[in-house]
Amino acid sequence: MAGIQLGASPQPRLGQLIKRHLHDWLILVVLGVIIWILNAVEPFHRYLSKEMLTPEIKYPFKEDTVPMFVVPVYAVLLPCIIFLMYYISRRDVYDVHYAIMGILYSVLITAVITDAIKDAVGRPRPNFFYRCFPDGKAVFQTDGDVMCTNLSEKVIKEGYKSFPSGHTSWSFAGLGFLGLYLCGKIKVFNGEGYAAKLCIVVLPYLAAALVGISRVDDYWHHWTDVFTGALIGSTISATCYLQFFPFPHLPNGWAPYAFFTRIEDNRCSKEAVDSKVANAVVDVEGGGKSYL
Repeated sequence: MAGIQLGASPQPRLGQLIKRHLHDWLILVVLGVIIWILNAVEPFHRYLSKEMLTPEIKYPFKEDTVPMFVVPVYAVLLPCIIFLMYYISRRDVYDVHYAIMGILYSVLITAVITDAIKDAVGRPRPNFFYRCFPDGKAVFQTDGDVMCTNLSEKVIKEGYKSFPSGHTSWSFAGLGFLGLYLCGKIKVFNGEGYAAKLCIVVLPYLAAALVGISRVDDYWHHWTDVFTGALIGSTISATCYLQFFPFPHLPNGWAPYAFFTRIEDNRCSKEAVDSKVANAVVDVEGGGKSYL
């Protein structure tokens, strides 16, 4: 079906598509609630004796280069703006609906997985020591575990949530989805050999990688946290993209499955009508009863 034009299939209104997938949109709300609960839960506090306070968790505690509130802006809002720009250009309701739904599922599923692992593992961040002891003087309980002197419970709580990196997983979930979306839209793998298109597709992944590197540079994460976050985000983004869109290298990789399914349904309906009309004409010509 390569080369099919958008006008070949009448499209429903956006509201109709949303209504049809209302349960899918409600699940997104449920995922958001789960994320809120996971963030409210106290993570596992790993036992840390004096001997376990190694240099790898004694890095300075400073502000992060990329604040958490910025992540949804570039990982979700920016891609959605690009989806809307494509919609304004092509008026493809299927595309904008499934692209926005897909990236939301990608980011929210990734967030649930990441936060659940964070709470279960309770790995100390590289800056844990100065989160726990702002004055640099370690204090321990009777069992030998650390007794944090920082008055901010939030700072201490976040100190046990190093693995995996949420910034990195969110970034690869959102920007990775965008990279696959652009790959399909500009037909990077159409066999014409325009390697320059690859640069456009690589940009979202590069941006996500730089965010991950900043987490190591700021001493908020170990490199293994960032690497794992990138794997989680990349895997979920690819899975969610392929739920709604074909592989980008395929001839029909530029549009969602639903678009071509609707075309096929219309074609089958037209063939059925044409067949019925032909049979009716034969009946009339043969002196039989007409059902026209």
